[in-house]
Amino acid sequence: MKFYFVRHGKTQWNLEGRFQGANGDSSLLEEAILELELLGRHLSDIHFDAVFSSDLPRARHSAQLLMQENSQPTAITLTKNLREWNLGKLEGCKITTMTAIYPKQMDAFRHNLALFKPDIFEAETVYETTHRVQELVASCQNQGFENVLMVGHGANLTASIRSLLGYELGDLRRNGGLDNASLTILETKDFTHFTCLDWNDKSYL
Repeated sequence: MKFYFVRHGKTQWNLEGRFQGANGDSSLLEEAILELELLGRHLSDIHFDAVFSSDLPRARHSAQLLMQENSQPTAITLTKNLREWNLGKLEGCKITTMTAIYPKQMDAFRHNLALFKPDIFEAETVYETTHRVQELVASCQNQGFENVLMVGHGANLTASIRSLLGYELGDLRRNGGLDNASLTILETKDFTHFTCLDWNDKSYL
């Protein structure tokens, strides 16, 4: 069984360098819409047995654009499980500003989650944000699915996908995150062991 993970397209807040999190949101840029249409065409011949999307508008719109290009479009199930990491007081703030105030914590959030202290920002823990995605993935077992599409967010998906792959806590974001409108594919036969077939792919452009 294959899971196709897509990070939502680039938004105005991404452009401005702001944390969006689970409660903030901004609209997709025109360039993002074009990219998602191209990605949708790239995936158009794949029949998805299920399509899940974060219920936040930027992800929902991204999922809709992908399905509009699919030759056998599947109804989109909106779920809070795929929401972005709840970043508490960080949401809406400029990344550069928070980096100046909390340099060690922002470095930890970007590169070593074992050192990140979410309570400082009233944010979700690493376990909380990754576990809800793991639960959604597990719910697909024994459903007879072959291909599942999940549309979500950068920080949450990066940590969640790598947790499925068995990465240690400190390595979940060490090698960088997922680009907007990127495709990552995991395959599993037993829902215990996952193999990464494609990571952060934008070769469709």
